[in-house]
Amino acid sequence: MPIVLKTRDEIAIMRVAGRIVDDALQKLVSRLRPGLVEKELDELVRAEFRRRKVIPAFLDYHGYPATVCVSINDEIVHGIPGDREIKDGDIVSMDLGCIYKGFVADAAVTVGVGAVSPEAQRLIEVTRQALQRGIDAARAETRVGAIGAAIQSYVEGEGFSVVREYVGHGVGRQMHEDPQVPNYGSSDSGPMLREGMVIAIEPMVNAGDWHTKRDSDNWTVRTLDGSLSAHFEHTIAVRDGEAEVLTLP
Repeated sequence: MPIVLKTRDEIAIMRVAGRIVDDALQKLVSRLRPGLVEKELDELVRAEFRRRKVIPAFLDYHGYPATVCVSINDEIVHGIPGDREIKDGDIVSMDLGCIYKGFVADAAVTVGVGAVSPEAQRLIEVTRQALQRGIDAARAETRVGAIGAAIQSYVEGEGFSVVREYVGHGVGRQMHEDPQVPNYGSSDSGPMLREGMVIAIEPMVNAGDWHTKRDSDNWTVRTLDGSLSAHFEHTIAVRDGEAEVLTLP
């Protein structure tokens, strides 16, 4: 069942969890540079979460071996940070979550490193805007499908494609809860959104075709055609009017 924030204490805890996730992501963004080794990002998150006395939501989740997913260029999601060096012109997606007082927050961002191509920069900006379109559509007493319809129509109108095999989700007491939140579909589909419901909206947008494949590590997901991909995510609380974004400063 999706979590619905009912008390002031629950809302306050989720807001703190969201701010911790945002702080960690911003530290990762500031650290990115050509020559950086991916696993340094994981080390930074581990140190930050120890300092904040929170639990990394991703570490050991179904066996995932790191605190942050690092996906580069044609990698869409779930990349495992290892010994690879980040290069000038790469686009890097970073996704992480934390558990604070039993509540989970989750967010992701894609960043261009150094001199990225115009296509890569436009992909990043379209995906960022697609997330905002999804957030704008998330209102109480509308259906989950309204989020996906808003994202899909905008992304495809810009000449890109929306990944269909991986979707957003409810979040709160667990990393993944109901409902699923697709980034595509019709506005009259899916369950009804309710005041206080907490969901993670996360468009994954490809420069080419929307189909995906999984690497032999059984985690890293990349575009089937080798095209670039970008990923943005926020955890939000649904309201009667404008949604509250929890993973912001």
